[in-house]
Amino acid sequence: MSWRLGLVHIFGFLCLFSFAQAESGIEQLDEILSKKEFYEQQKLERIKKLKRQLSVNQGASLRAKFDLNNKLYQEYKSFVFDSAFQYSNRLIDISYQLNDESLIGYAKINLGFTLLSSGMFKEAFDTLNSVQVNALPDTTKIDYYALMARMLYDISDYNQDQHYSPEYIKKADVYVDFATNLADPDSYHYLYLTGLRDLREGRTDDAIRILNRLLESNPNLGGQKFAITAATLSFLYLKMDDTAKAIALLEQASVSDIKHAIKETSAMTSLAQLLYKTGDIEKAYEYINESMEDAKYYGAKQRMSEVGKIFPVISSSKLNSEEARSRDLLHFSIIVGVLTLIILCFAIITVFQKRRISQREVTIKENNSMLRKTNEQLFEANTIKDEYLGFYLELPFQYLGKLDHIKDSIETKLTGPQYKEIRYILSKVDQVKEKQKLLQNFDKSFIKIFPNFIEQFNQLFDEDHQFVPHKDEILCTEIRLFALIRIGIKDSDRLANILGYSVNTIYAYKNRIKNQSYIPNNEFEAHVMEINAN
Repeated sequence: MSWRLGLVHIFGFLCLFSFAQAESGIEQLDEILSKKEFYEQQKLERIKKLKRQLSVNQGASLRAKFDLNNKLYQEYKSFVFDSAFQYSNRLIDISYQLNDESLIGYAKINLGFTLLSSGMFKEAFDTLNSVQVNALPDTTKIDYYALMARMLYDISDYNQDQHYSPEYIKKADVYVDFATNLADPDSYHYLYLTGLRDLREGRTDDAIRILNRLLESNPNLGGQKFAITAATLSFLYLKMDDTAKAIALLEQASVSDIKHAIKETSAMTSLAQLLYKTGDIEKAYEYINESMEDAKYYGAKQRMSEVGKIFPVISSSKLNSEEARSRDLLHFSIIVGVLTLIILCFAIITVFQKRRISQREVTIKENNSMLRKTNEQLFEANTIKDEYLGFYLELPFQYLGKLDHIKDSIETKLTGPQYKEIRYILSKVDQVKEKQKLLQNFDKSFIKIFPNFIEQFNQLFDEDHQFVPHKDEILCTEIRLFALIRIGIKDSDRLANILGYSVNTIYAYKNRIKNQSYIPNNEFEAHVMEINAN
């Protein structure tokens, strides 16, 4: 009788536990997750329909084409990086054909968002700095200022430098002021940016109040805006040690992301990390796998790297959990060894589990190998960007100083007037010398990142055809051309502008250098790209 009573108690407990789980946010998230392919298919159908519209309206007006391409961009912007990049550039091309500065600015803001989402800070910075803000309507200005603030906050978080990060935050705060001064006090941008600034300045209670007001006053707030707001609130509640509230908000954000087929997201990654810390290894492993799949689908290295930092930790814990379970089952089978049938059943279970563990271990090792390679590539790319971003941010201020000096000298002479001396001052401005100095500075920065580049580049040639810089050079012209290609500048027009040659000369240089190598022409640049950084 006692064992029957025990079974009744166990059965009752399981029923209560199942009921509680059904009511939980995790249960709702799992239900939505099971329909993930359905939501993705809905988005793909919308994209297919828009592409068909675009195809059958080749003779439409430029404005109609702009609107169709913009709809396609909006579908792709947080779904597939490559396609979002392609359609944002199409919008820029069409807006230039329309010669409409407001549309040009709008299109560039879209491109800036896409570049920033992939972690391409310098490219996003250059793109947004080229926007003619005065030509934008107020609604677009708000989007511009909000994106600039987000970019500067992100750069500050990425750098985490005691000298530069506070400056980035100050500049971001200025853009927040610009945006909130234009925005309606009840609008998304006003409330979210105000809450974000409160968060940055350590006013956690105020930030929570503002962001909760945003969710309460905008019940139809959906898509990425809802997910971002909920994820930010989750971070704030976590600071207040309210883990349950933080998890609930991340569950809601993840549900929203899945329903809107958003792949450029961090909510589920954060949820997996938080569940791991609370000891729910099974769910953490399931969700980090989903996050990795989304990151791969979106196709940006930055997002894969972020997930990749957490993935091996959770995977290892999952593996250890499986091994521990396997050991427990083995111990139990020994204890009840008297019952041959039970021993046999548990032995079979143990064998199957070990096989699964071995298969998962192989998969985890393959994933870790791939992640290490991606992290190495990302580290190299970030090293290049950090070096040249600092270089090109500093360079304009050097030239402004020179221009101020020349301006002061000329104004002094004009009071004379000493026109001959003014001509003498202007004659001292040597553009050729300045350009050589620029190239030398580039060479110094490049060799700092790729100290063995010259030696490894020359290994692609026989000894008689190797390139040796002159005594007063760091890189000769031939090596500098392929140094630019190595850091990702492959467009011949850009190479020509940087080196001061015609496009035909660039083609001639490249062909002549490739012909001197023992490497086949179609493989030469691939070998150059394999030269590793420091």
